[in-house]
Amino acid sequence: MLKPKINIINLENPQHITARKIFETVNDVPLICPHGHVNPSLFSDPEAGFGDPAALFVIPDHYVLRMLISQGYSLEALGVSRKGVENRVYDPYQIWEVFCKNFSLFDGTPTGLWIENELSMVFGIDEKPDVANGRELYDALQEALESGAFSPRKLFEQFNIEVLCTTDAAVDPLSDHQGIRESGWKGKVLPTFRPDALVNIGHPSFLDHIRKLEECCHKAIKDFPSFIQAIEERRSYFKSMGAVATDHATMTAYTCRLSPERAEALFQKGLRGDIDQKEMQLFIGHMIFEMARMSLEDGLVMQWHVGSYRNHNPAVFDAYGSDLGFDIPLQVEWTRGIKPLLDAFGLDERLRLILFTLDESSYARELAPLAGVYPAVKLGPPWWFHDSPNGMRRYFECVMEIAGIDNTVGFNDDTRAFLSIPARHDLWRRMAAIWLADLVHSGQLNIDIAKQRMQDLAYGLAKRGYRLA
Repeated sequence: MLKPKINIINLENPQHITARKIFETVNDVPLICPHGHVNPSLFSDPEAGFGDPAALFVIPDHYVLRMLISQGYSLEALGVSRKGVENRVYDPYQIWEVFCKNFSLFDGTPTGLWIENELSMVFGIDEKPDVANGRELYDALQEALESGAFSPRKLFEQFNIEVLCTTDAAVDPLSDHQGIRESGWKGKVLPTFRPDALVNIGHPSFLDHIRKLEECCHKAIKDFPSFIQAIEERRSYFKSMGAVATDHATMTAYTCRLSPERAEALFQKGLRGDIDQKEMQLFIGHMIFEMARMSLEDGLVMQWHVGSYRNHNPAVFDAYGSDLGFDIPLQVEWTRGIKPLLDAFGLDERLRLILFTLDESSYARELAPLAGVYPAVKLGPPWWFHDSPNGMRRYFECVMEIAGIDNTVGFNDDTRAFLSIPARHDLWRRMAAIWLADLVHSGQLNIDIAKQRMQDLAYGLAKRGYRLA
């Protein structure tokens, strides 16, 4: 593991001395990255690189963008192209200069933590970006990126990544994954089946994705049974390409089981484009139920991310698209919403359902009790806004004593920023070590058991939870 610039563990604290001993037991343990959004094209081409510093640290990072937008910067000023504009020319240093000038905005945030650690752990730069050193840092980074020493494949090996799973649309041909296979490179990069565009029946692009699904499966999709069969075929293809999981995102945890006639009627309304909001909720709830049924049958682990109001600002979405920082957390009700699904499948150990939330208030109230009794349910780690020192601390405090360690799945980085992966895992391991040390000092665990559980939290839980063993 690369050495981070920012440590978290304070050796003047007796409990942190114990935490250090626990943490050091996983120094050489590989990274399991079972869920994330790194583009597989980084690894399909042995000559692939990261471009310029602005393209690496600013333009694709919605955490960075949203903070700069909050201070009045436009997306175009930050290098984001409007929809329909291809090959837009931008001045990378001008964007980098804005980033450095405003880097103090990230003080005390996990974004600042990741970026400072990325600069230090990957590039050996221990200076915090600011106006005075912006040019110097830009030139140093550009020289490093052009040197070839920081290729994605080389960094994958340097980061000690055992496996990295991407997130891929259900209609993706997986040509980049095929390219990785055919290249002979030994890095293990696996696809993940993401069918949201085929589930969100009221979205304007729904019919376009149905047409793409028809092209993939070489058959007409005129009714609900042919739609389900096509999805099952795509899942089978993903599995043949090494996929171990699916991923689903919805605003609510609502599930339901519709009659075949009702499902057919809603599907036809979706094809005609005249489905209303209540009907959309019914269809999505039924599709989540169907996806659980499919996972029980084909063995793919089902991840379900709930509670994000996507594209909160319609003007930004219409002009620039998604994933630009305008996704806002919602309060989520789990217990009643997920009951139809769990009534049908919750006691069946063939289903592995990993739940993620942005509503921390549901950790101890609903999610930990659900995971603590249903064999099919596991809890994912702190997600998105809560992937931070305080977010991890709250997670350990609210979840573990109710659900138990073994009903969680360790850590996943869930990031598009490939360079941040080792820093994110390092932070999780340090926060886990601090939590375990607290249990040792309170007499709840002895040090040997704490070290064993550290292995689980850093490695074993993720590998077993995602059936990667």
